[in-house]
Amino acid sequence: MGPGKRFVTNKMVNRVVERAEVLCRERGVRLTAQRKTVLRLLCASDKPISAYELLDQMHGVVKNPAPPTVYRALDFLLEQGLVHKLESLHAFVGCTHPDHPHASQFLICDECGEVTEVEDASVAESLRAAGQVLGFRAKRPIVEVLGTCAQCDAKRDQ
Repeated sequence: MGPGKRFVTNKMVNRVVERAEVLCRERGVRLTAQRKTVLRLLCASDKPISAYELLDQMHGVVKNPAPPTVYRALDFLLEQGLVHKLESLHAFVGCTHPDHPHASQFLICDECGEVTEVEDASVAESLRAAGQVLGFRAKRPIVEVLGTCAQCDAKRDQ
C-alpha cells in the first residue's frame, strides 16, 4: 500500500485471486470457495480485518458462516503465504507478493490504520543473524513498526 488510504478495484482483487488460484494449483492445494471469499474480502479492504469482522462481512456472501470456517480459511491462507497476520492488531491483510516465501516488515500508522508491507532482505537477515547468535530460530519472522504515516504527520503539522 502506498501513502494514504488504499484504493482497491474489483479488477485488482480479481487479479490477486486469479494469481492465488494459480499458486495453489501449482502447490497441489485447493483454494475453495470459502477460502477465496476470505481472500477476496481481505484484499478488497482498505484496512486490516479481524477474523470476526471477516465473519460479519461473510454473512451477506456465504450461507451460515461460522467462526471455525473463517479460522480454517485464514490458517490455510497464512500457510500458503497469501495473507499476513498482524499480531499487534489481531487482524489480517492480503500479501502484496505471495509468489515467494519472504519475511515481511509492516509499517502501521496508529492514527489512520494505514498498513504498508515492506520486504527488506537486509532487515530479515539482520534478525536471522541476531537470532542465530542467541540460538533462536524464528517461525514467522514478521516485524511490525507502529508510528505515523506521512499523511497523518503532514496533517499534524498544519
